[in-house]
Amino acid sequence: MRNVALSSLDATPREVLAIGTDYPHGTLLETHSHRRAQFLYGMTGLMEVSTDDGAWVVPPYSGVWIPAEKPHRVRMLGVSTRSLYIEPQAAPRLVQHCEVLVVGPLLHQLLLASAEVPASYDETGRDGALLQLILHELRCAATLPLFAPLPRDPRLARLCAAFLHQPSIQTLPSDWAQRLNKSPRTFARFFRQQTGLSFGAWRQQACLLAALPRLNAGVSITAVALELGYESPSAFSTMFRKALGVTPSTFVASSRVP
Repeated sequence: MRNVALSSLDATPREVLAIGTDYPHGTLLETHSHRRAQFLYGMTGLMEVSTDDGAWVVPPYSGVWIPAEKPHRVRMLGVSTRSLYIEPQAAPRLVQHCEVLVVGPLLHQLLLASAEVPASYDETGRDGALLQLILHELRCAATLPLFAPLPRDPRLARLCAAFLHQPSIQTLPSDWAQRLNKSPRTFARFFRQQTGLSFGAWRQQACLLAALPRLNAGVSITAVALELGYESPSAFSTMFRKALGVTPSTFVASSRVP
């Protein structure tokens, strides 16, 4: 099924519904939720996903797992999607937060084929087997480190939100400790308790999240590196390759594959 609203199909008595949708560049889906769990796969372009837990960026050949009833907001940057909407009791992943998942060659082909499956498919036939195989693949899919969690503490959350809008790898934890009237050691412990990450790891994640849409939009690697406060493009590229397993130039090439 293609370019069909979920609301018209949600009551269909099937564990999994597959819908393919093409979005104009820059489409913003304001905060909403689904009764079913969702796996949202972007074959091209980039998706920016945010919830009350934090922010994700989803590059091509990756997808985002969204639990049932989880409020989320998505911005589409040149994206053609395949979405699976899964009844909660059939969900292959049990986490209560979003995850960015690697989509390997087999899962990619299965998701492409899923767009041809009708809503009232034969559960005991080929279409039913195809969707069940997709659920198995989602269950064992690896996650990508493309998440910057937001803390619950209001003052720290404001600092983190402002940083996500204007990140810099040069930002020092001592500056934030001072603004929160904490010693460096207390702040380090507090930050990890609130986010699950050290300040340095969170700062790098936030910079990576900011870099992906800029690169996808055609901004040069050098410009992105300097904008984020890296001393050189090579320092930025080293961080990028360690985090994602590919160089920025490889990422840019793959994100523009039709």
